[in-house]
Amino acid sequence: MGKASRRARKNAEQSAPKAVPAPYVARPFEGLPSETDWVAMREIVPAATGTVRLRADFADWAQGAGLEVPAELPERLTVTTALPAGWLGLHRGDGERFVALQSVPTRGDVSRDLALVVLALLAGNPGEPVTTVATPTMDTPRLQHLLDVDTPFDAQVHEGFDYWIAPDVTLEADARDSLREANEAIIPTVKLASTDSAYWCRVGERTHIRWVLPDDEDAATAALARLHAAGTLAGTDGLGQNTRFLGAFRADGVLAPVWDTDPEFDAQAYEQPMADLAQRYAAALGVTEPLNPQERRARAGLLSRQLTLR
Repeated sequence: MGKASRRARKNAEQSAPKAVPAPYVARPFEGLPSETDWVAMREIVPAATGTVRLRADFADWAQGAGLEVPAELPERLTVTTALPAGWLGLHRGDGERFVALQSVPTRGDVSRDLALVVLALLAGNPGEPVTTVATPTMDTPRLQHLLDVDTPFDAQVHEGFDYWIAPDVTLEADARDSLREANEAIIPTVKLASTDSAYWCRVGERTHIRWVLPDDEDAATAALARLHAAGTLAGTDGLGQNTRFLGAFRADGVLAPVWDTDPEFDAQAYEQPMADLAQRYAAALGVTEPLNPQERRARAGLLSRQLTLR
């Protein structure tokens, strides 16, 4: 290739429009139904599923966005925490499509990464996993663009990953062993019925409750500080005897406070205490007066016990 040709190609490459990187989004699941369950499934729950539907006008929207539309669209997709081998998605042989929340990397807006997984599943064939997707840009869609945001989303916790396998499939020995190992590694987890996005779990000899809050981080921290200063966040006047507030995870733009609970009791024992705590939290969230000195000290202590996930 001559100098003139190389120069022409270089000039063409330089003049070609550059893809604008996807902007950072602090709360990638905001705008989806049950945002806090999406966060819980991505960050703290080992095995769970939930059902979503494509927007009713998906075909027209996709054509308008310049996307290829498959001949047949699925009635629903299954969102899951994880898939075998860290797959991002799976178009199972029986037609069911899975999107894994925990496998997708954090690149500024996980909603765009997951949307690319959905599009790959729509274009793929039964039996094919999605192992990688392109880097999203400003022009690639978000989940909020693809899904019907009026369809309720409810995280269903499972004791194991057996739901990965279609009902009519018999696994070979190696696959059975791999599935058994995955199931044995699961932290036993129960979703509380009384409180949105509150999960009890047993880790070794200890038990915890993790509660994903839907509110602004600063407002949530202030409300928790008011309860802590009043002595109603944990202990006898909080969740009961032998309970202790540990701190909070910062995840996907929201807070997930964590408590140590009495390992002698199961999840059912904390249904009512958590419901009562949720009411106290809602009341504290509605207080508009500035924090008093005791509450400010409590807030400082809470901030020192926050851990950012990912």
